[in-house]
Amino acid sequence: MAKTQAPANAIPNATGAEERAKSKNVAGLEALWPFVRPYSGLVAAAGFALVFTAVISLTLPLAVRRVIDNFRVQNGELLDQYFLAALAIAALLAVGTGLRYALVTRLGERVVADIRKAVFDRVIGMSPAFFEKIMTGEVLSRITTDTTLIQSVLGSSASIALRNMLIFAGGLVLMLLTSPKLSGLVLLLVPAVIVPIMTLGRRLRKISRENQDWIAASSGNASETLGAVQTVQAFTHEAASKSQFSEMTETSYLVSLRRIRTRAVMTVIVIFLIFTGVVGVLWIGANDVRAGTMTEGTLIQFVIYSVMVAGSVAALSEIWGELQRAAGATERLIELLNSQDTVVDPAEPKGLSQPVRGAIEFENVRFSYPSRSDISALDGVSLEIKPGETVAFVGPSGAGKTTVIQMILRYYDPQSGRIRLDGTDLRDVDRSDFRRFIAMVPQDSVIFAASARENIRFGRPDASDAEVEAAAKAAAAHDFIAALPDGYDAYLGERGVMLSGGQKQRIAIARAILRDAPVLLLDEATSALDAESERAVQRAVDELSKDRTTLIVAHRLATVKKADRIIVMEDGKIVSSGTHEQLVAENGLYARLARLQFTDGLAAE
Repeated sequence: MAKTQAPANAIPNATGAEERAKSKNVAGLEALWPFVRPYSGLVAAAGFALVFTAVISLTLPLAVRRVIDNFRVQNGELLDQYFLAALAIAALLAVGTGLRYALVTRLGERVVADIRKAVFDRVIGMSPAFFEKIMTGEVLSRITTDTTLIQSVLGSSASIALRNMLIFAGGLVLMLLTSPKLSGLVLLLVPAVIVPIMTLGRRLRKISRENQDWIAASSGNASETLGAVQTVQAFTHEAASKSQFSEMTETSYLVSLRRIRTRAVMTVIVIFLIFTGVVGVLWIGANDVRAGTMTEGTLIQFVIYSVMVAGSVAALSEIWGELQRAAGATERLIELLNSQDTVVDPAEPKGLSQPVRGAIEFENVRFSYPSRSDISALDGVSLEIKPGETVAFVGPSGAGKTTVIQMILRYYDPQSGRIRLDGTDLRDVDRSDFRRFIAMVPQDSVIFAASARENIRFGRPDASDAEVEAAAKAAAAHDFIAALPDGYDAYLGERGVMLSGGQKQRIAIARAILRDAPVLLLDEATSALDAESERAVQRAVDELSKDRTTLIVAHRLATVKKADRIIVMEDGKIVSSGTHEQLVAENGLYARLARLQFTDGLAAE
């Protein structure tokens, strides 16, 4: 396995420099506004609770001043009223704070749920070219880890930051009204506090983004390794896999230590400067009280306001780092949402003529995979397939057989040429519209972590139980499914770990049979079957392909002999075509492949 490298941005057309430029301030959080806007009523209510609690907090020192300055008055009833007023203010503050927490937390949960759905909805529709450049584990990290950061900010940090900003502004004004002299001394400290926040904050943003990148890379590595855990164990690669994951995780930890140290230093400097200034101002104020130029209550009021202002600045310096991390996380999610797919649906899509007959045409199609742009996967392929025709594609590995299947599904668009279904260019039709008329059995059978019934019904969610079982019988899957502990309701495990390769393939075939589409694509559909099962499935495929267009990709020539036409491919080109007998008589590539397979088979017997 390759040596661990620094995680690079996986989104096309974005550079690390551009990412860092975006992370220089918390303006990246503005991208959350489209998700927040639909809940403007909730935002307004949370904003009211926020302002209410800030105003109540700023009112409390006024009550304290009244109590202290009137402490020696003979009118005990008046003093009691001041204390009762202070208690009422405290009660209002408690209720307002609880309301603010409930509203803001609800807003954060709602917005983050919408972001997760939006990112998943965007990613699941991306063409395979997108996933050639980004690991699915990193996408999952963005959906989980990055959204958790945003949830923390929207549900807590943002409201705390706004509340402290209000307290800072209001407290500063009331400090000036309470004692302009002492307030002027306090304001002299502001530049000394802002400089370390700005200087260290810039460094903190860069480290936070690097930390998130390493977390994503670590998640991607773990996802890939666990997804192939049997292969890892079979090749005794556990130690190397552990080492690589450990290295990436430790690197993430070391980067987080740098972030923690930077933030700790910033916190120490800011808090020390603030409270040193407060102590100095308090000393000057105490001398003014002794001189009789200020009352005790006024000094206490000023001290409380200064502590509130100082506390709000300290809280803002703490929260600033969280806001920066969330801004970086937001950028990463927005990058996914704004990713440009190489395959896009037309602005004004055309509809296919009904009923769909299944005529397929390749017109001088040239295509290279994005990750191998210098190698032609299809080189000037022209081909017409009639409705109801069964066409098989054979040839050595890498000849372009599976690419033909992928192009029909429009996983990719050709660099030149056209692919038509019933005379309509696939690029003029919404992908979801024409894919409804295609059933696919892939080379690697995909089994979902669900029951056998749900896996087969994946091809047609509205199918009845009887139709599901009929499809399973046609695919020679009914007997082994019925033998499972819970029959069709048996849970098959992640990736179908409870099934053999042949059983997985038969469920995938049953899924395609149930879809009952006019175009059937079989990519090595019987490669994992034993001889008996293959014969049973082949009979089902023969029956299924009678009234629909069928394309078969196979290495085993015995499975394609009955095809109406066999297309022989090599190096992305069609080198010959015809029936089995015609191609054998030509004594070309197909004949050579046939001799190798059938001669070896006879020798083995």
